[in-house]
Amino acid sequence: MSLLNIKDLSVILGAPLFSNLSLTIGKEDRIGLVAANGRGKSTLLRCLAGALDPTSGDVTRARGLRTGLVTQNVPGALLSLPLYEAVLDALPEEQAEYESWRVDIALDDLDVPADLRTRPLGELSGGWQRVTLLARAWVTEPDLLLMDEPTNHLDLSRIGVLQRWLDTVARGIPVLVASHDRAFLDAVTNRTLFLRETRSAGFALPYSPALAALAEADAAEERRFENDMKQAQQLRRQAAKLKNIGINSGSDLLVNKTKQLKDRAERLEEAARPAHQDRSSGAIRLGNSGTHAKALLALDDAEVTTPDGPVLFRTGRIWINRGDRVVLLGRNGAGKTQLVRLVHRAMTSGAEQVKAAPTAVLGYSDQGVTQLDEAANPMEAITSNFDVGDQRARSLLANAGINIDLQSAPITALSGGQKARLAMLVLRLTYPNFYLLDEPTNHLDIEGQEALESELQSHEASSLLVSHDRTFVRAVGNRFWQIEGKRLIEVESPEPFFTEALGV
Repeated sequence: MSLLNIKDLSVILGAPLFSNLSLTIGKEDRIGLVAANGRGKSTLLRCLAGALDPTSGDVTRARGLRTGLVTQNVPGALLSLPLYEAVLDALPEEQAEYESWRVDIALDDLDVPADLRTRPLGELSGGWQRVTLLARAWVTEPDLLLMDEPTNHLDLSRIGVLQRWLDTVARGIPVLVASHDRAFLDAVTNRTLFLRETRSAGFALPYSPALAALAEADAAEERRFENDMKQAQQLRRQAAKLKNIGINSGSDLLVNKTKQLKDRAERLEEAARPAHQDRSSGAIRLGNSGTHAKALLALDDAEVTTPDGPVLFRTGRIWINRGDRVVLLGRNGAGKTQLVRLVHRAMTSGAEQVKAAPTAVLGYSDQGVTQLDEAANPMEAITSNFDVGDQRARSLLANAGINIDLQSAPITALSGGQKARLAMLVLRLTYPNFYLLDEPTNHLDIEGQEALESELQSHEASSLLVSHDRTFVRAVGNRFWQIEGKRLIEVESPEPFFTEALGV
């Protein structure tokens, strides 16, 4: 039984986002929604939730269907509320007064600690804010759950909680989830919709096998297009020959045959459709200035502490050599970001227990891209820090997905994906030989993640990385450090840590 039907849905917001989209959602469906940044995923979810009218097309819902929309961002009015009250606020006033127990159950199911429930939402991490938004949707008892990037800001243990929650508590509820987390999509979906401006494609498969099927379908479409165009060219050549013969012989039959061949060629050309080519959200390219030093970074039993002083762990004697791509593993609060900050301070101002090679050139990006001055605009971020002229800067920014209208706007006006791409552009122009990256895939779409993976691998870039993205870690890392208790140890593979952290 279908709960929701979409027929020929199109949305134009300044430019076309998607068109002629048809989709049926049934009771057993767990659908992954995949597209590049800014291609309409959030817009489609809002249309299905009834929060936005499409430009054209129809959305037909089963009678009495309740949809729960989990948005990416917390409404400003909720930030001052305690977490518990922010969830209670999602219920109608009368229900909130007499059925507040629903909130307790929802928060218990999502493993929200009791001490967090009384804290203002604005003081909590992005991960807990994301969990709160999920609880707000769930407490309304939806028949269909629409989720927009639910794993953003979640560590692996929370992603594990979410996966188990979807498989148990929410098992009977159909889901449409927009996400750039490839491993998460593989774990929780049974269908995939690749949202495109035209000719969106759906497969009854999780993300990875669906991606392979999409590539095969696009290749077949390209072969059909090439064959149709070759056939049209052959028909035109035949028509040209017959035309000459017909003119010389005065044969009306050959003249008519010539017209028939040309008409067939035109019909083939009109019907032929080239394979889909996605417009890039912006290029990601890195560089490697190279160095003759074998060891770029050495840690001599350095103490990693919290901002207010207590020791989290000691590193022991350990180092990073040229070509090492070290991934730092550990639960939230173990000290991953504190180690990244220690290394950053050491490479910019020096530290006794952390030594960098004299030829090391640092490329740094943290998970909030705070290295970007949000009071500046993208043009200033490039021209004031690098020896490039205005014309070259505009070209670089455009290639990174930041159009001319945004180049002079404050960096705060950029989307998360655009900020991430700007940060990668700044890294490229720094031309480092050592990359220090804390959650670099935050806000990057799948295209951007794959591009970053490829760049780090192809340049054999030495790096120390922190990431909760399992696919990214598997693709990029060739060494793995794990924070275990009060120690930093080297492990052969991230898989045991993934299994433990996810609780699967």
